[in-house]
Amino acid sequence: MSNFDDYTDLASERVGGAVLFANDEFFAPKENLLRVAAPVFLPHEYTDRGKWMDGWESRRKRTPGHDFCIVRLGLPGILRGIVVDTSYFIGNYPEQCSLEACVAAPGTDLDHLLGPLTRWVEVLPRSPLAGNSQNVFAIEDPRRFTHLRFHIYPDGGVARLRVHGEVIPDWKRAGALDGSLDLAAAEHGGQVLTCSDMFFGNRHNLIMPGRALNMGDGWETRRRRGPGHDWAILKLGAPGAVKRVEIDTNHFKGNYPDTAMIEACYAEGASAEDLARPDWAWRELLPRTKLEPHTRHFYVDELKDIGEITHARLNIYPDGGVSRLRLYGSIRKEGRMTLGLKRLNTLLGDDAEAELRACCHSEEWVRRMVERRPFRRPADLFEAADEVWRTLRPEDWLEAFRAHPRIGDRPSDKEITRDTGSFKKWSSEEQSGVQGAGQPVLAELAHMNHRYEAKFGFVFLVCATGKSADEMLASVKERMSNDPAAELCIAAEQQRQITRIRLEKLLSS
Repeated sequence: MSNFDDYTDLASERVGGAVLFANDEFFAPKENLLRVAAPVFLPHEYTDRGKWMDGWESRRKRTPGHDFCIVRLGLPGILRGIVVDTSYFIGNYPEQCSLEACVAAPGTDLDHLLGPLTRWVEVLPRSPLAGNSQNVFAIEDPRRFTHLRFHIYPDGGVARLRVHGEVIPDWKRAGALDGSLDLAAAEHGGQVLTCSDMFFGNRHNLIMPGRALNMGDGWETRRRRGPGHDWAILKLGAPGAVKRVEIDTNHFKGNYPDTAMIEACYAEGASAEDLARPDWAWRELLPRTKLEPHTRHFYVDELKDIGEITHARLNIYPDGGVSRLRLYGSIRKEGRMTLGLKRLNTLLGDDAEAELRACCHSEEWVRRMVERRPFRRPADLFEAADEVWRTLRPEDWLEAFRAHPRIGDRPSDKEITRDTGSFKKWSSEEQSGVQGAGQPVLAELAHMNHRYEAKFGFVFLVCATGKSADEMLASVKERMSNDPAAELCIAAEQQRQITRIRLEKLLSS
């Protein structure tokens, strides 16, 4: 997309955005900031506090400092730009503004957000504002955020705050790991890239949450007076195989399309301009079918099995309005790994370090991997992990070894002082082969663990996934005959294999 305002408004109240706090809202309430409707001006409307204004307006500041508010994004994501709309604020708009962002878990209380432990990151430095204007600011930060702190200097009124960005969902909470979901929905990262016409209703309405409130809350084209038909092209939030479709003509009664048809393709990275070309190779997903007014139309058996897709094209004949389009499908393992990589690429530094540390407890390995982001493909991540691991010093390898429990033992907080839940969970899963072993085997394994450590100075390390207790016991006995230098390299190779398996789990989960 060439213009950032083509991205979803992550803060809009229609997708769940909310202003959680404002230090002052004397003249006009903070909730107005995120309203969907454009601001209005009522010249003769007053309240007991002064002139009624359609926005957020604080009192005149007579002490040092400035005003601010905290916004919870309705959809977490990468910020691409903001619009600070000061419509109708002429002699009472702020002189400047700035914006900070943070990542907070769902349900984080306001006291925590206002407290010193929240890590706020400046994404827009202090910048001048003009009154009665659309103040547009591009943001270049590749990280995913969930909350904003919007500052105005020193005081005044802002009508609307639009926060455009790329949605990066929490796929586990969205249900992507469990089954089918709407792959086209804005809340799942879907985008309506372009369309033939949207004279009466914006194309982005097609993928908004819930059913349309009225005709204006859908996509509607002008009346077509010549040949041809109208269309809209969507990018799915994740590649998937679509198994169910809903076309909703809610509120469109005398202006619904006569028929509709859906085409699709798999085209990672394709631009809107390419997809709109008349010679683009689309495949039919839903054959041309009759529509009814003010109706939810569902299609399952009518759909063609064309495999995974990344984009869809809704064709309507000849013109008219559609309120919502839903494309339900599931995300395969490869697709989940791609989404997991996108999440890893957009984490704040400390959070990325914690995720990678669960895969390999070498601080130097973690540091270098974080610096190498972003990774374009999962394969690039795996290749970098191997390359960085091979170039580390022996002491870095030993640091990673020390985080592992002995084979047959459970990881403890004493053994892993900076552990994550994932590390403990994965360690337990990897050693599942010893859970059904008899006591004699476990006793001998414990004895060999101690002999091994006495000889080599580090824990016996083996990629235990899929191995039985007997196989691991045989392995430690065999490796006891190695010299220390050779055994260090063998253990390092086992750690490399463990790291690879855990990286795959990290991306898939």
